[in-house]
Amino acid sequence: MLARNQEINNINKKETLEDFYNKLKITRPEIPTPSLRMIDDIGHFNVFNRAVVCTNMPSAFSRRDFYKISLIIGNGILHYPDAQIEIKGRALLFTNPNIPYSWESTSLKPAGYFCLFTENFIHSRNESLRDSLMWRINDNPVIHVDEAQEQTLVGIFSGMMKEMDGDYVHKYDLLRNYVHLLVHEALKIKPQGSIFKQNNASVRLTSLFMELLERQFPIGSTEHVLELKTAHDFSQRLSVHVNHLNHTVKEVTGKTTSEHIAKRITTEAIALLRNTEWNISEIAYCLGFEYPANFNIFFKRQLQCTPKAFRTS
Repeated sequence: MLARNQEINNINKKETLEDFYNKLKITRPEIPTPSLRMIDDIGHFNVFNRAVVCTNMPSAFSRRDFYKISLIIGNGILHYPDAQIEIKGRALLFTNPNIPYSWESTSLKPAGYFCLFTENFIHSRNESLRDSLMWRINDNPVIHVDEAQEQTLVGIFSGMMKEMDGDYVHKYDLLRNYVHLLVHEALKIKPQGSIFKQNNASVRLTSLFMELLERQFPIGSTEHVLELKTAHDFSQRLSVHVNHLNHTVKEVTGKTTSEHIAKRITTEAIALLRNTEWNISEIAYCLGFEYPANFNIFFKRQLQCTPKAFRTS
């Protein structure tokens, strides 16, 4: 029982803002720790110079309970459950609370900037910003930039840091606009024109679908079973015809509802295989597969190997 509880804790644990600032206090005690008492009400935002606060030690592989946008200047490797993305030179990196990851710096000295913030920091004031971030972090977590684009992004982060040190009464509204500006610069570098060509109703329906999908994760115990597993399940919950949902999601994102569902289930399957000792039948059941054989077929179709082979490798 104790071992099983530990397994559940491992997969369900996230690095919180408090964890982040406690670790920062150890390595950089001169940096003041902000009050976190109002997170649930107004959210949280902060911005840092990577050269000041980052080290060359690899970060722990885990989920975080906050969003993070980083301008990486240098080299490193972003480790995801199902992939590794190598960065050489410079890149804009988006990470989010839904997908576990770790960062391994391969530069002698980290450089660049990052800002972190909670969902309610942006959600309460700017829904379109949140939608744009969701597209960016789900589909394009790493955007490689050139020298001219780097200078533009450095200017935005420098502006953020200046405002954080200032006493302007509406500085957090201004900082939201800076985050929005980062998103727009990312979209300009790697355009996702299809999103902005659609009408608000299409974007809104697609956003609701993505939110329902993400809300089911992470899987925290062997008794947690996915309720929504097919496009038809989601269409019923959203009270729209399944054909309309499929057409809208494909039009806005370029991917079908089934592709989004399969990708997210695969990501969670990889996390469970790596981070728990649950047997494959338990994992299959949690992910909505009545029979382990069906899970094996699904997993092999996605990754060209069986769950057992993936785990042992």
